[in-house]
Order: sequence, then C-alpha cells, then structure tokens
Amino acid sequence: MAKNSTVLKKLRKICLQFPDTQETIKWEKPHFCVGEKIFAGLGDEDGHPVMGCKLEMDHAASIVKAPGFSKAPYVGHKGWVSVNLSVVKDWELIEELVTESFRLIAPKRLLKKMDAGD
Repeated sequence: MAKNSTVLKKLRKICLQFPDTQETIKWEKPHFCVGEKIFAGLGDEDGHPVMGCKLEMDHAASIVKAPGFSKAPYVGHKGWVSVNLSVVKDWELIEELVTESFRLIAPKRLLKKMDAGD
C-alpha cells in the first residue's frame, strides 16, 4: 500500500470532509466509515489501487460497463462497485461517487442536518 500513499491521501481528503466520518483499518485495508458503517475503502488488486463504494442500483449497473469499474466482490449485488484508480483518474468523478456512497450509508438525521447547513 506504500506506493498508493498519494491515492490514499486524495481519498482521505474526500472522505473525511463529511461529518461524523472516520478512517479505520478493516481486513488490513483503510476504510472510511460514518458511524460504524463503511462507505468507502481502498485496497490493492494486482498491484493497482482499487476503491470500493456503494451506488444507487441503476447507477452501479450502468457504471460497471465503463473501463476501470466492476462489481465489488461479495457485495456487488447490493450496489457496491470497485473502481480501479490506475484506470479511473478523474478525481472529480471519484468525489461524486464517494459522495453518493456517503449519502446512501449515512443516517438520515445526519443528512438532514447537513442539508440544512448545520
């Protein structure tokens, strides 16, 4: 994971901007949680950094057709996708995906508070 430290720094900056989030280590990999629930994680696949996040089911079904995207192992049927960050380098898109994931995972009360500007 050392060679992916730049990717981790970028992902960390995106993920930790949301309220009540924290970085944890699960399965020996960095994950980002809101409360106790994971909304993004960073792993390594064949030497490439891979991010996992949850998307709306229709969005997940369409995005996995694009290069660099695939259904996440074990949880892909629930809208989780894997993003090969060696292929997908558009960090604005990555931020949009992480934001969608956060909004799907975060408690509704937290989203109401965020949307109200508190």
